[in-house]
Amino acid sequence: MSLDLYNKTSVKLSKQLTNAYSTSFSWGIRGFAPEYRPPIYSIYGFVRIADEIVDTFHGYDKVALMNKLRDDTREAIEMGISTNPILNSFALTAIEYKIGWDLIDAFLKSMEMDITESSYNRKDYDEYIYGSAEVVGLMCLRVFVDGDQKSYDELSHSARMLGAAFQKVNFLRDIKSDLNERGRIYLPNVHHGFLINEKNKKALEAEVLKEFHIALTGIKKLPIQVKLGVYSAYLYFYFLFKKIEKVDVDTLLSGRVRISNFKKFMLLFKSYIEVKLLKVT
Repeated sequence: MSLDLYNKTSVKLSKQLTNAYSTSFSWGIRGFAPEYRPPIYSIYGFVRIADEIVDTFHGYDKVALMNKLRDDTREAIEMGISTNPILNSFALTAIEYKIGWDLIDAFLKSMEMDITESSYNRKDYDEYIYGSAEVVGLMCLRVFVDGDQKSYDELSHSARMLGAAFQKVNFLRDIKSDLNERGRIYLPNVHHGFLINEKNKKALEAEVLKEFHIALTGIKKLPIQVKLGVYSAYLYFYFLFKKIEKVDVDTLLSGRVRISNFKKFMLLFKSYIEVKLLKVT
């Protein structure tokens, strides 16, 4: 029995973690050519662990757990192996696709901000968005371009904007749960004691719309093997965004805007038609 079995099992566990936590992300990954799926599952698995530490590991020392995750991740990449299967699959992906420690560390720093911060000024908000979302887009882009530095440099800005747009749509959708369950507000320069109003909702929506437009220019230039998956995710979040635009703040504070599984399937079908038959370029 070889180490190959352990590595393959590590990726399978990352896939299982992805499927358990995110149906929309899982649907998008299915749009990738088979060879691109394992490293993206591995990235998501790593991201999920950090997110769970800060969001659900209540009653435990989250700072200590994040410090351990950082140390364990660095060690896994340096050694090329980890006894934690999720970190093992991520480390193998980081090594193969040259995902730099600068991206990984920026992500972990943003996750740590969630432990101590409940609201953000503009500067800290932008830093948080970069680390929590934009660098995840850059990690995935490393996989998509498969080592082509020229393509990575050309598409990096649009990848960052796609990550930022996705994250901010999540913030708008989850205002109620973030505020009531986690005591956080993810609107720039909106703090506890100040009302979340239509003005700051519309301001964030204007940012998101610009980011979506920039992201789409990059999606059109992606390799065909991953374009369907990324474009289907884009359509899902864009459709969710348009639904959020139509409701007021009181509606967002009273419940979560959702997209039915049937509509998700229709969006996936639409993306297939546009990418495969109409050739989105």
